[in-house]
Amino acid sequence: MTRLRKAPKGVSRRAFLKGAAAVGGVAAGSGAITGFPTIWAQNLKDVTILQVGPAYSVFQDIANQASKDLGFKIEIQNAWTDALMTRIVNQAETVDIADLEFWGMRKMWPTGKLQAVDVKKIKLWEKIEPIFREGKYANGEPVSTQGTMPFEVTYVEAADAKGFSPQRTELSTCVPTIYNADTLGLRPDLIGRKIESWKELLNPEFKGKTSILNIPQIGIMDAAMAIEARGDIKYGDKGNMTKEEIDKTIEILMAAKKDGQFRAFWSTFDESVNFMTAGEVVLQSMWSPAVTAVRTRGVACTYQPLKEGYRGWGVGMALASHLTDLKRDAAYEYLNWYLSGWQGAFIARQGYYNMVLETTKAALSPPEWDYWYEGKPATVEIKDPFGNLMEKPGAVRDGGSYAERTGNFACWNTVMDEDKYLVQRWNEFIAS
Repeated sequence: MTRLRKAPKGVSRRAFLKGAAAVGGVAAGSGAITGFPTIWAQNLKDVTILQVGPAYSVFQDIANQASKDLGFKIEIQNAWTDALMTRIVNQAETVDIADLEFWGMRKMWPTGKLQAVDVKKIKLWEKIEPIFREGKYANGEPVSTQGTMPFEVTYVEAADAKGFSPQRTELSTCVPTIYNADTLGLRPDLIGRKIESWKELLNPEFKGKTSILNIPQIGIMDAAMAIEARGDIKYGDKGNMTKEEIDKTIEILMAAKKDGQFRAFWSTFDESVNFMTAGEVVLQSMWSPAVTAVRTRGVACTYQPLKEGYRGWGVGMALASHLTDLKRDAAYEYLNWYLSGWQGAFIARQGYYNMVLETTKAALSPPEWDYWYEGKPATVEIKDPFGNLMEKPGAVRDGGSYAERTGNFACWNTVMDEDKYLVQRWNEFIAS
């Protein structure tokens, strides 16, 4: 094994969340939480808020329900994180609310194109999961700091601050909304044995039947999980590699590619779904909604929990700096609505987590909550957000309960200090 740098100490990978899903009697859905809207309807009805973000978090169905409940119009446009960041920098006035991954905040907040969120105006802020609000698990255990732990980019000292606060303040860069624990997707029917480690991604047994996500900042994290699990490298921080670590990682990937290990490198959601559905790959980087999509086609697909842990990520809703007066008030109403339950139930049905468990639980049926959050066998048919059958009674969610899945983050999506160098070397790998 090549040991390139000493790993950080004190990172708890298997801390469990205790009491995270307390029942509070907060009703969710249209009309159940009062206070929307709080400004005069005759003025509000003419307001339109444009939300821009990735297709896995920004849905027309959610916008439609919010518009119905709030009395003003929510419009959406989809853009992946890189494209969204470019738009914020060059055309900030064309975005009202940006759905940004937390790692993207490292690039976007210093531009001054976003405005700080007043935490006191977010009604359920104290109910947001402590991983994001406090930087620790509900039981006080620390969260892995490999990569960009969301708490590190959540708070600022002042509205015009260019950097981030190391502790909680009353101003935030965004309202945390969605997150998940990512792992490898696989076809259990075509593999025929138990998969327990990330290292299987590089196992010659699956030569020509594996795939990695072709987004440099994420793809290299999945590769690093596999490489470290195999024993080739012990990274100091998989989310912030040195040039030496990047070079060694790319060398290993190039060798695997030359040997025919990878079937392809997918760049879109549909590509990952099609590869897995057709059986062209049996093990690959995957997103939870893609696994859901494969299952709704009647094809066996598992989002496999692995002993080394999950790669975590999260998204927050950020306010554009140009928002003022009535439009900014409307944006705050939407931020509050987003945490009030309906969206939480919708996003749960594709395998993601909303930041406020209490309202999500109230909006899901008890059997849905038991399946998605408690890790219990389904007692009813489990359907995706669009009503398609996904699981039959008796099925159990991959990875088990919410506490088991989110209590095992090994690293977080990030942008590295050597990001430009990483992208250069990754592109060399893809072209090799």
